[in-house]
Amino acid sequence: MPITPTSKIWMNGELVDWDAAQIHVLTHSLHYGMGVFEGIRAYETAQGPAVFRLTDHMERLHRSARIMMMELPYSVEELVEATKDVVRASGLASCYIRPIAYYGYGEMGLNTLPCSIDVAIACWPWGAYLGDDALTKGIRLKTSSWTRHDHNTMPPAAKTTGNYVNSSLAKVEALKAGYDEAIMLNKAGLVSECTGENVFVARNGVLLSPPLSAGALEGITQDSVMTIARDLGYDCQLGELTRSDVYVADEMFLCGTAAEVSAVNSLDDRAIPCPGPITTAVGEEYHRAIRGQVDRYKDWVEHVG
Repeated sequence: MPITPTSKIWMNGELVDWDAAQIHVLTHSLHYGMGVFEGIRAYETAQGPAVFRLTDHMERLHRSARIMMMELPYSVEELVEATKDVVRASGLASCYIRPIAYYGYGEMGLNTLPCSIDVAIACWPWGAYLGDDALTKGIRLKTSSWTRHDHNTMPPAAKTTGNYVNSSLAKVEALKAGYDEAIMLNKAGLVSECTGENVFVARNGVLLSPPLSAGALEGITQDSVMTIARDLGYDCQLGELTRSDVYVADEMFLCGTAAEVSAVNSLDDRAIPCPGPITTAVGEEYHRAIRGQVDRYKDWVEHVG
């Protein structure tokens, strides 16, 4: 989706004009893919814009940085306040938010130790990543020919910029083949995740999602969905899945900050019942929770003020 500019971007401690948020062509992370980022959403609520699980996202950004041996120059609390500043400056009731930490201009070569670490946070209007009707009509999935990288190649536990080369290859392959999204298997042939979403499969009354050990990112939306599913009375677990398990699924959905909760209607042209009752119930409750409409999840929304 194209980006619609807003007024300000936060860069290294100050708000700058959108068009002035520039980096040099020799910025280290542009050449070597060493950086960490987050995808976050703010939603319109009865009390104004509120960011969904903002502190949790910034804590994960710090964890990703620690895995990559990046020492971020801003605390979680400072990044939370910076995000609120950006959303306030945008004047938007709801938006997508992209924080990123990267190695800046001034050093070249694979050694990151002498490099400066720059941090930026931007926001802009962005609709449902997989379509406004993805929850009700579902999307078509293709098993990617690209294998999800494992823990000793590129750490999947870190939301790292370079990791998403793997995802981009799989996404474009699926789109060019006429599908909406790709599902990725690890080197053992087990389901890992999609290109930017965690996977949930219902079989025999149990809702399963691949664990971090399978190469999946430990998703904040995934955690939210598991909490909601259990609170609704469903048996929800982390567990291994083969592609055959998905072919015979009772229902299936994907989740992520950008995709929210999106039903799946087929994998590799095998039809999957869609939308299933668990998908519908979880998806509808999630959409209420992110807007601060469910009392038990009120602490998940952080108001901009």
